[in-house]
Amino acid sequence: MPKTYILGGYQSDFARNWRKEEHNLRDVMAESVYGALDAVSMEPGDIDTAHVGNFAGELYSKQGQMGGFFAEISPDFGGLPTSRHEAACASGSISILMASAELEAERYGTALVLGVEQMKTVSPVEGGDFLGTAGWYELEAEGVELPFPKLFGRLGDVYDDRYGLDPAHLQRLAELNYENAQRNSAAQTRKWLGDVPSDLSEGKYVAPITGRLLLRDCSQITDGAAALILANEERAAEWAEARGIDLADVPTLQGWGHHTAALTFDEKISQAQGDEYVLPHTRRAITDAYDRAGIDGHADLDAIETHDCFTTSHYMAIDHFGITEPGKCYEAIEDGRIDFNGDIPMNPSGGLIGGGHPVGATGVRQALDAWKQVTGNAGDYQVEGASRAATLNIGGSGTTSVSLIIGR
Repeated sequence: MPKTYILGGYQSDFARNWRKEEHNLRDVMAESVYGALDAVSMEPGDIDTAHVGNFAGELYSKQGQMGGFFAEISPDFGGLPTSRHEAACASGSISILMASAELEAERYGTALVLGVEQMKTVSPVEGGDFLGTAGWYELEAEGVELPFPKLFGRLGDVYDDRYGLDPAHLQRLAELNYENAQRNSAAQTRKWLGDVPSDLSEGKYVAPITGRLLLRDCSQITDGAAALILANEERAAEWAEARGIDLADVPTLQGWGHHTAALTFDEKISQAQGDEYVLPHTRRAITDAYDRAGIDGHADLDAIETHDCFTTSHYMAIDHFGITEPGKCYEAIEDGRIDFNGDIPMNPSGGLIGGGHPVGATGVRQALDAWKQVTGNAGDYQVEGASRAATLNIGGSGTTSVSLIIGR
């Protein structure tokens, strides 16, 4: 099977506010593109194709046609074939899959994947309305304040109805992500808290948002971008040889899974009746990735970057990765196996709650963090000895699920 190699990449500081800095999308895209090129010692002319992951640029930034910015960034990108991909919060991962498919088909030898979202241009209420377009807007979001917290609160309700759900376990997941973010110099919340359990137990963090969800249960509104440089085996070998690197030490996309479920939350749950997993298509995306990577399951992973847009989605990911039996996610929370120093650390970067969630960039950021882990480049949040990591990126209320396995 053809291989897709991941040479390296770049992430912007997710704590920044681009409008306050008087930066536009072209500026931050240029920063991430050149940051990624510098990280792998390549030039614009070394890139054969580019893919952009972005959810709602037309809404947040009044900007579409983002592939055209590459020729604005450098004349050397003039004529570069580009495309932009949208799958709500999974836009970044879809961009990676599309780029890797082109490389494996030998259409091109190298690809630059850029995920980007500018979200701090509108009020939280207006932004929440924009995010409602990730569901069936007319049925689930129109006239509804903060529709997606309501939908993911209902995910917790489903778990509670089927298996029981203790709010203390959601609180611990929030603590875990904020604690991990304190180690990550690019995480949005890295400087927000002192003693995490204490700070998250009072003040604004316990403000009710909707249903069972408090503010601490929610991911962040973020301006951010992340970029990756991918290559097929021939070009990766040339790149590695020129730099005195053993090709076997360059991580590859070992496995992937991609499933799409119904758009509305109600239809997803209706179709999942009788299945032991609450979101069966998400589970199948993960098991497809396991199968394509030739591994048995989570026991062959060293770390996971999962989609904690809310603590309820993080909770769901625990049993969907197979870390516990269905409905027994609480066991992995109570025994510490998903903690930073546990057997299978989840979100060592801080995830979406602690690290930030620029919607179109999240899937690329997750893959970059997986690459950092397996190459020993994660700094203070490095998982010791990591050689294989997984991601789970979810678009909508579980509509699009993409899981990647990255390793050496």
